[in-house]
Amino acid sequence: MSSFLLRRALPTGIRAFSTSAPRSSFAKMTIIGNLADTPELVATSTGREILKYTIGTSSGPRDNQKTSWFKVTSFANEGPQRDFIASLDKGTLVYVEGEATMSQYQDSEGKNRSSLNIVQQKLEVLSKKKPQQ
Repeated sequence: MSSFLLRRALPTGIRAFSTSAPRSSFAKMTIIGNLADTPELVATSTGREILKYTIGTSSGPRDNQKTSWFKVTSFANEGPQRDFIASLDKGTLVYVEGEATMSQYQDSEGKNRSSLNIVQQKLEVLSKKKPQQ
């Protein structure tokens, strides 16, 4: 079937589009892991409050598991969504989608380091940590 006929055969409501500004490129990550600690509310230099938290993921066999840590920042505005995220406990299993960036820095010993940072776009709680009895 020619592309002209195929375009005419498809309903016009199926076309995909985006209302956001076009970007030349971006990196998106999806992570499923456990919160390393309760999310922390931090004020920026401009006075805006953001949430920062870390997610841990494990891979490998049980006797030789390796854990990777991902730093996540949420720019959720003040309100129920931000309050909900801030109330999550350490160990909560979450699904996070976000934009990933790399940054380089020098640690306190002068060694060059790099860090993978994620700006949260979507968060879903998969399983809350069970209370200890």
